[in-house]
Amino acid sequence: MSAALILLIVVVFIVLLLLFGVVGFNKLRKADITAQESLGGIDVQLTRRADLIPNLVNTVKGYAAHESGVFEEVARARGAVAQAAQNGTVEQKAAADQALTGALGRLFAVAENYPDLKASANFIQLQNELSDTENKLSFARQYYNDAVSRLNKLVQTIPWMFFSGVAGVKAREFYRAPEGQQAPPQVQF
Repeated sequence: MSAALILLIVVVFIVLLLLFGVVGFNKLRKADITAQESLGGIDVQLTRRADLIPNLVNTVKGYAAHESGVFEEVARARGAVAQAAQNGTVEQKAAADQALTGALGRLFAVAENYPDLKASANFIQLQNELSDTENKLSFARQYYNDAVSRLNKLVQTIPWMFFSGVAGVKAREFYRAPEGQQAPPQVQF
């Protein structure tokens, strides 16, 4: 073999190795960006739900003005969700989400005592919007967990794990309900 042929083989090998490194880096960064975007989707739905709450509370207040403790609890939970959606960890978002879900369950339990309220077109519309938002929130949580699963598989498997440090990508935590809160509250109308 001539020196030129050996040099060509070495250059081709180095170029292929560099291309493989670029592909690995980009694959990990894209997976991390997808996980970040999907967490943003949860934040959007949490914020949307929190924005619907004042209208729902005001509608119920018109019928049940003496239930101030429930309204205060909903307001606190709504504030916690808004704060967690802006800068909270995944665990803080899940805990705030669960607290708001519980407060809403108690609000709907109050509404149960007022048949005229349950028949109100405004209340029904708000219930439908809230239900739609809950479905979107559930989808956003699942989408986030799927994105995290894909990212974590890349970060923890060969050969991509060798690029995770260079790409600045690490495994992320899944969106989980707080301990003891895996089942949704039961609210009957």
